[in-house]
Amino acid sequence: MGLDIHLITDNQEELFSLQNSYSHTDYFNQHSLSRTFCNLMLRENVISGETELDQISRMIKIDISALYDMEQYWNEEYIDYRLSVAETEKEKQVVFEQIASSKEKLNGNIDLVLETIKTMIEKLSQFCNLSEKLNSYGNDTLGYEYYFTDFDLDKGEGYIGNNFGQDLRNFRKFLEYAKANGANTVWFNYG
Repeated sequence: MGLDIHLITDNQEELFSLQNSYSHTDYFNQHSLSRTFCNLMLRENVISGETELDQISRMIKIDISALYDMEQYWNEEYIDYRLSVAETEKEKQVVFEQIASSKEKLNGNIDLVLETIKTMIEKLSQFCNLSEKLNSYGNDTLGYEYYFTDFDLDKGEGYIGNNFGQDLRNFRKFLEYAKANGANTVWFNYG
């Protein structure tokens, strides 16, 4: 068992009901992100140097802050927890201000995130041996030789065994599907 990453939108319930009209397996295989992608997003807490995403951002000269911003969504459980540990009204007010700031940053971000992912796919498909260009700082827990090779080839089954290219293409497919069905805002949920 491990931690997974999910793409959530402001119209998630509508997307779930639409999903029922498709084969669950096809939907899942085309829109899911792998556990390795989840670990990639959380690398800041694992390696001592520049994360792989930051290295990639620098190599292809693209701002990926929209992806990091997607991690800043405050779900109900987290809000409840933060408010429960706030000892004063002033601390509670700070929590509410942080929530508002994060929500404002995410609001209507789907076009920016989609453009970021499309640009990443376009630029990274021109790289050979991306795995050799990345520095794990001695902590390759992602499996570089598999995950960062064969960018244009879908190696996995939509979740298990995806490589980086397949994860980005699944990400793009989900965003296009969500946007076509009325989504305006997208964020990550870990669980």
